[in-house]
Amino acid sequence: MNDTRALAAQCLADVALGGASLRERLAPAQAQLADPRDRAFLTALCNEGARWWLRFDSALDRLLDKPLRQREPALHALLLLGLVQLEILQLPPHAAVAATVEATRTLERGGFAKLANAILRRWLREREALIRQLDSNVVSRSAHPRWLVDMLQHDWPDQADSILAANNTPAPPMLRVNARRATREDVLAALTAGGTEAHAHPFLTDAITLAENTDITRLPGFADGHFSVQDGVAQIAADLLDLHDGQRVLDACAAPGGKACHALERANIELLALEREPARAAAIDANLRRLGLQCTVQVGDAGEPAAWRDGKAFDRILLDAPCSATGVIRRHPDIKLHRRSADVATLAHVQQRLLGALWPLLAPGGRLVYATCSLLRAENVAVVEAFLAAHPDARVETFELPVGQRPVSGWQILPGEGGLDGMFYAVLTKSS
Repeated sequence: MNDTRALAAQCLADVALGGASLRERLAPAQAQLADPRDRAFLTALCNEGARWWLRFDSALDRLLDKPLRQREPALHALLLLGLVQLEILQLPPHAAVAATVEATRTLERGGFAKLANAILRRWLREREALIRQLDSNVVSRSAHPRWLVDMLQHDWPDQADSILAANNTPAPPMLRVNARRATREDVLAALTAGGTEAHAHPFLTDAITLAENTDITRLPGFADGHFSVQDGVAQIAADLLDLHDGQRVLDACAAPGGKACHALERANIELLALEREPARAAAIDANLRRLGLQCTVQVGDAGEPAAWRDGKAFDRILLDAPCSATGVIRRHPDIKLHRRSADVATLAHVQQRLLGALWPLLAPGGRLVYATCSLLRAENVAVVEAFLAAHPDARVETFELPVGQRPVSGWQILPGEGGLDGMFYAVLTKSS
């Protein structure tokens, strides 16, 4: 299929109505398009469609006499993408409408062409009144599920509005320079020479921010392992681990390997990268090979150390725990569509179990960095404080970062602060 809008509609319907992962569904869709410009447009349509689904899905309820989402999911997604083109991508109305109508035929739904034309033109005629209706409801105004809005307002009453706004703003891509193979200055020079606008992050020593999305794999130096894709907020983990040559280090939930590779780039350490899923463990191996790094990659459950530990203690442990991912919505907008309020308590239980299981593996005087890409206190401060109450040999280390704030135990960065995603960190040390 070479109709980008029709392809995007199928992809978005699978994600929003079928529960598929946007990242996993987008990759095969991109492979069907030969022109890089078409792939970029497809990516923009799918990302913005997922980001604004809860707004324009509600709009279609006002525009359609009979809902289409169940009986014609791809057509419903196509109409929603028509609104995205008009309101978010700001395409010329005549082009957006005409191309969307034509895409109904590509989807073999040409009988709905007149309906598509009528719906989009009605939006254009009644736009101001319809927008007022959408803005009167917090879900359609913010394009976030109500449960998440409520939790953010509870946990971050003064910052909730800015968090919602940041989540609806696409994030620029960020790179992490592999210090074993290149300097940041050399990578920046190569990018600039190749016509890519980029700049060094102001306080992260290995980070580069690109001005716009591009095919990272085609940039000079990628194939040679000079850099990786990694948001700057994730690069903070290596700093907090305080790595030194000769240390024994565990990355307990390591896939796809970004933080593990960064640790190996920083110091000559003995690293065990643990991952529960075999397919995800394979991704760690692929990253290690490209970057010219070596460590032990093992399939295992961090919550069941008896199955994989060798009896030796670790000087450093990184637990980047499974979480609600509410801090990375701007990069992964389908999180808003897939996550449910009940998930939070379940995840908090998993986080507590993992912390408890890994703590005995840490050497006296050692350091454990607990991290989540969540904004919710139930997964962050509450987990750490419950752990401290049950482990008198544990102590929270205080630290400060150039952005974010200290919510009692640890440090929270909110989306957009310092140009970063949202992330929580706590540093725990074990008494000697």
